[in-house]
Amino acid sequence: MDLWNVDKIEYVGRSQGPSESLGFHYYDPEKVVAGKKMKDWLRFAVAWWHTFNQELVDPFGTGTAQRPYYKYTDPMDQALAKVDYAFELFTKLGVNYFCFHDRDLAPEGDTLRQTNANLDKVVDKIEENMKSTGVKLLWNTSSLFTNPRFVDGASTSPFADIFAYSAAQLKHSLEIGKRLGAENYVFWGGREGYENLWNTQMKREQEHMAAFFHMCHDYAQEIGFDAQFLIEPKAKEPTMHQYDFDASTTIAFLKTYDLDDVFKLNLEGNHANLAMHTYQHEIRVARENGFLGSLDANQGDKLIGWDMDEFPTDLYETVAVMWEVLAAGSIGPHGGLNFDAKPRRSSFSPEDLFRTHVAGMDAYAAGLLVADRMHEDKFIENLQADRYSSFDSGIGKRVEDGAASLASLEEYALDKPQADLIAATRSDHLESVKATINNYIVDTLASVK
Repeated sequence: MDLWNVDKIEYVGRSQGPSESLGFHYYDPEKVVAGKKMKDWLRFAVAWWHTFNQELVDPFGTGTAQRPYYKYTDPMDQALAKVDYAFELFTKLGVNYFCFHDRDLAPEGDTLRQTNANLDKVVDKIEENMKSTGVKLLWNTSSLFTNPRFVDGASTSPFADIFAYSAAQLKHSLEIGKRLGAENYVFWGGREGYENLWNTQMKREQEHMAAFFHMCHDYAQEIGFDAQFLIEPKAKEPTMHQYDFDASTTIAFLKTYDLDDVFKLNLEGNHANLAMHTYQHEIRVARENGFLGSLDANQGDKLIGWDMDEFPTDLYETVAVMWEVLAAGSIGPHGGLNFDAKPRRSSFSPEDLFRTHVAGMDAYAAGLLVADRMHEDKFIENLQADRYSSFDSGIGKRVEDGAASLASLEEYALDKPQADLIAATRSDHLESVKATINNYIVDTLASVK
């Protein structure tokens, strides 16, 4: 079939010049980097909601997207047709994974029973396509935020009927994850937070959310669904404050409610920005605390204060992300890079769905190549080792070994001349560090054939 009127995207390198021309300049899936193939480091996944459902609306305008399956006007007919279009796009991009929310796939009915029946029809067709193409499910999740019933949250709703409905919806979503062999299962608390503290019992809501997570884990174990559970932090939007604000807050929540052996984190660049962090910061926090699970591949506009979900093209950011991934050894035990991203409203043609993914995949492949070169040279490792070298011997080593006390440190420092203390510090040469990283980017990518 040729539903999209687009040829399979191939690796062309840099031989054809700078124009993208629907070919990969840096993403060569079989190329071995740091002991693994590119496709195994990156494990790209297409996100169903943005790629096939996003009509490219914005707060001031209706949708502009042109999609071939819009010719199907019946919601179920269109939902079923999208499956064929989806798997053709996956195979033409050479992407081995996809991910979805349950409500991305099929329209809702008047009852959950009817909704589940609609969903199962589409899942039947997805399962057939997975078997015929070999494309796998990186993760699935449940949309507990879109429908008006979730106006005040799902597991944190003040209304018990909504909590119960959320649990019932999640139960079927876990069953679908097991059926399709999902490697991860994601929880995104889109409205698990508050708009106003005056009407909110915050601790009670967080206890309800923790109980909900424990129920979900218990049921997954009951049915033999061994996917890695992931939480995706987001600071705000749509609520004023969400309980999974950032990586640090989420890790503290998991430890407080005895969930830290169940969950890891699915992190997103745009969400990091909403929390006033860099993407690298969030990944570093998760990596160093053993919670790095998977990554959403997108970026935000630094001048706009909401979740833009742009396809990633910032090479400096992708280098930083892949440097952290190489330091970790992988993107979590079963993680990947899913494109939680959509074309801009003015990029509305069907072909733009391919162009945007090519841009994002190339940006992360380039980031991997540069980060690998930096790791080979141990540029950052040596920089950090030198900066903290005073803790490798003497008084610094005694501090790290736990052999120092306030009294012993006072004895050491009491008569130190101020000139000696100032001399103990050194310039960080930060601008030189950043310039060197720029040089790594330019030199590494210029060497690609």
